[in-house]
Amino acid sequence: MRRLNAHIMGEWAFTGDRARSAIDIPTIGLATGIYVAFGLVTWYAAALPWWLVMAAGGCLVCLHGSLQHEVVHGFPTRWRSVNIALIYPSLWLFVPYGLYCDSHLRHHRDERLTTPVEDPESWYVSAAQWAQMGPFHRRLRQVLNTLLGRLILGPIYVVWLTFWRLADRAAAGDRAYIAYWIEHVPAVAIVILWVTVVCGLSFGEYLLLFVYPGLALTLLRSFAEHRAAVAVAERTAIVDAGRIVGLLYLYNNLHALHHAEPRTVWHERPARYRLRQAELLAGNGHYRMRGYRVLFARYLLQAKEPVLHPFDPPPAGRLPEATLQAAA
Repeated sequence: MRRLNAHIMGEWAFTGDRARSAIDIPTIGLATGIYVAFGLVTWYAAALPWWLVMAAGGCLVCLHGSLQHEVVHGFPTRWRSVNIALIYPSLWLFVPYGLYCDSHLRHHRDERLTTPVEDPESWYVSAAQWAQMGPFHRRLRQVLNTLLGRLILGPIYVVWLTFWRLADRAAAGDRAYIAYWIEHVPAVAIVILWVTVVCGLSFGEYLLLFVYPGLALTLLRSFAEHRAAVAVAERTAIVDAGRIVGLLYLYNNLHALHHAEPRTVWHERPARYRLRQAELLAGNGHYRMRGYRVLFARYLLQAKEPVLHPFDPPPAGRLPEATLQAAA
């Protein structure tokens, strides 16, 4: 827990030039609403249509993940332990908060955005990584760069990759990495006990109706957030969204704004974006998506980006041209 506190310590401070209050009431209210709604949906799940439970469950898990993102950046209070306790139950089960905190703060080193290995949230791979992949894994990565592949197979791939990394780090004796998972066990146990023992849902039902759609919705948000570009500012997008979708993502669809102002709290982002819109779009090369419908129309079955990072030099000379074209 000390490691988590240390990471968050430098993130709270100020919003722009204005001193922030000790407690952000809207974020406290949001957290309360998420847990109340989650409790009601899981309690009455047996009496509700499965599709309604899936829709509500997926949105709640995704929204809780968006709330975790606010905590990484030091909200809703100035007391780090209080912030962590507020999002401690892991609704999506497979993402230890400590690892997410570490990786997301490293992701905010904008000069390294999209770079494989250095940006832990990048979906690009390096030429060296590509060379080590088997044919099935290569084909899977190509499919995952389509929106349909990201939504259907992405949650399964993310969970598999999470446990593969855990096994790899455990085999290497990485005690710090293992400690994050040990801290994560009670966060998972709280949710599983509530869902299975108190509410009577099976573990499989929770995975299919809550975790899977929640991860898919999160992957939809991140699908177009970044691209490889020489200019650092042009690597981060603005994706237009209506009020409901914007709230689901706590306005992180305005991603260029978030990277420019990581200490601006979620409910201030729309106003800040309206104030800085022309500046932000000029700075990011007008990398803007006119809504998530555009993403579906353009990229449902078509890859948005190549798998290989376009500026990553192949190891020990060039890879064969056919290999580079296959990764596109």
